[in-house]
Amino acid sequence: MHDDSIEGALTAFGAVRGRLFGIAYRMLGSASEAEDIVQEAWLRWQGTDRSVVDDPPAFLATTTTRLAINALQSARARRETYVGPWLPEPVDTSADPTLGAERAEALGFAVLVMLERLTPTERAAYVLREAFAYSYQQICAIVQVSEAGARQLVSRARKHLVGARRRDVTAAEQRRLLTAFVSAARTGDLDGLERLFAEDVVSYSDGGGVVRASRIPVRSRETVAKYVRAFHTHFWEGVETIQADVNGEPSVLLRRDGETFAVLTVVASAGAIDQILWMMNPHKLGAVTSRAA
Repeated sequence: MHDDSIEGALTAFGAVRGRLFGIAYRMLGSASEAEDIVQEAWLRWQGTDRSVVDDPPAFLATTTTRLAINALQSARARRETYVGPWLPEPVDTSADPTLGAERAEALGFAVLVMLERLTPTERAAYVLREAFAYSYQQICAIVQVSEAGARQLVSRARKHLVGARRRDVTAAEQRRLLTAFVSAARTGDLDGLERLFAEDVVSYSDGGGVVRASRIPVRSRETVAKYVRAFHTHFWEGVETIQADVNGEPSVLLRRDGETFAVLTVVASAGAIDQILWMMNPHKLGAVTSRAA
């Protein structure tokens, strides 16, 4: 006997809300868009004849995933006209390290950036399989392909993401490198910066054309070190740094005058920094600003 009252609907939805947000966020790389998707899934759930739904969690996961696929198709057009590098919208994961999933897969910044290369259905299949441990049978029902097709989607996605897999450092080592980078960046220590960087290090700044930030990636050890040193005097003045767990990774929130204006993290392998990610678009910081308040 199903409880198809509004209270029953709310209870069933509340039980999986974290999972639905986790699916939508990984699909879109945007906390605000993921919230919109979850809200739309709730509206559809309210308007559904719930007495005929045998498996509410499966129904809600399917609804959320399909809404996210549609949203991703329109988001792609917007990202083609985005000013400067596009980076994901950071989310605080200190209280929920896996963001509603079985594993923290498809949550780190480097992987989310790589996921942008996938088709929406490849991305959906990969997220459902790798983060949420859905069976191929479940995935084929959700994305409406054959089981063989679902396996092929996940396989193609894994091949695309090989480059994001080279990072093999522990969270403690990533934290150490990030802390050392902040220290060297604050003081403009050119030699110290160069010692931390891989030869082919890249610095990405996402200001979205809203705040001042480099609109092209800055590449190579010497160039990135000189770039970071060049703005150290005015950039770091009056800045408070707060350690945080963002997207399942050690990160630093940068605050000035009580407001978070950037999230900074590094991607590392073999004891060196491969990428520096500066998330500075104020429209993307809503999901972490409350953490630092």
